Amino acid sequence: MIFEHEIPTGSRLYFGKSAKLKRELENQASEMLEQLDFEEIVVPFFSYHQHDSFTDLRSLVRVNDQNNNEVSLRADVTADVVRIVTKRIGRSVDHKKWYYIQPTVSFPTQELYQIGAEIIDGGLEESVNIAIDMLEKFEMQPVLQIANIKIPHILHDKYGIDYEILKTMNMEKILELDIDWVLKLANIHRVEDLKDTDGMPEDIKYELDKIWNASRKIHYKNIVISPLYYANMRYYDALTFRIFENNELLAQGGTYSIEESKATGFTIYTDRCIESIMKRQG
Repeated sequence: MIFEHEIPTGSRLYFGKSAKLKRELENQASEMLEQLDFEEIVVPFFSYHQHDSFTDLRSLVRVNDQNNNEVSLRADVTADVVRIVTKRIGRSVDHKKWYYIQPTVSFPTQELYQIGAEIIDGGLEESVNIAIDMLEKFEMQPVLQIANIKIPHILHDKYGIDYEILKTMNMEKILELDIDWVLKLANIHRVEDLKDTDGMPEDIKYELDKIWNASRKIHYKNIVISPLYYANMRYYDALTFRIFENNELLAQGGTYSIEESKATGFTIYTDRCIESIMKRQG
């Protein structure tokens, strides 16, 4: 039996103090991004291309349009922003920096409010610095994790290490591989650890060097390096990052390719920021 006041599991309800806080965070974010020369974009709730972003399509809520073509409710904003900017409005607008404040919906009834930004032809350090600055304005003190998706791909394609071991970060299985340089790779946690790559293959060294160069351009101290981390979004093709507070994921992003477009961006999970602030304020 469903009562009149019930809402579906995973959906969001804000009222009073929490609704005011949500509006304040979104206003702060929009003001900051516009000062940095970002333009706002609001993309449709329905999309033909969501399947290009996810390896597991079970997360998509799917319906059909008037011609019976399959469409999905928006579960990811990044791909649609880049396609619309470069393929549609890019014919008349040459702007490279865009932000959005929109929710996503995933199966069965999961809502997530997001603040995000995409920079066409941008570098990882720009996205990271903006995301960190924004979270600090929200009075967060997060941990920044930096990774490189090319390393798991090389480990799988060239050295035969199962993706599932990397996706689950199964250290027991990694230890069972008994490959000295892979164990050394798994023990890289600090930026300083990236200096010691003796014994590692040249292709792995090359990708670690990308993390090192990006880390030096990021104006933040609390950084953790995770060379084996596997980012699930299909379009990520190089450096990625996640931002945590008390093991709660607050934001993530990275560099990516969508068709011929190269870009970087991030998403801040507004709901989790609100929960953190509300707990702190009591």
